[in-house]
Amino acid sequence: MSKVSKSSSMRLPTSAQERAITAAAKADPDAQPLTAKQLASMIPLRSLRGRPKSANPKQLVSVRYSPEVLAYFKSTGEGWQSRMDGVLREYVTRHSRRARAMAPNTSTERSSQRPLRALCAAAHVAR
Repeated sequence: MSKVSKSSSMRLPTSAQERAITAAAKADPDAQPLTAKQLASMIPLRSLRGRPKSANPKQLVSVRYSPEVLAYFKSTGEGWQSRMDGVLREYVTRHSRRARAMAPNTSTERSSQRPLRALCAAAHVAR
């Protein structure tokens, strides 16, 4: 007599039926067992899910910007965060080259104003 699974009304095969199924599967030329090499080369499905990992991943940070800067970039439409990233990258590139080439800055302008002005100017150009 077949066993009845407790979780559903499906009947499980008897031992004799199980042996017959296994023998039929082994005799089937299209259903041969995997070799050790084939098993070793398998990749878990879990690792294939989602977006591919970036070689240069961005970092999640919490930053506070002035309302004017945020309003400006948001007004440029979809992709405003990528444009802001581009402006900041350009600023860093320009100033890291200049920092190596020039002596320390003796400007009377407050240092906190320089990045904001450059950011807005570059954003205006990128738009």
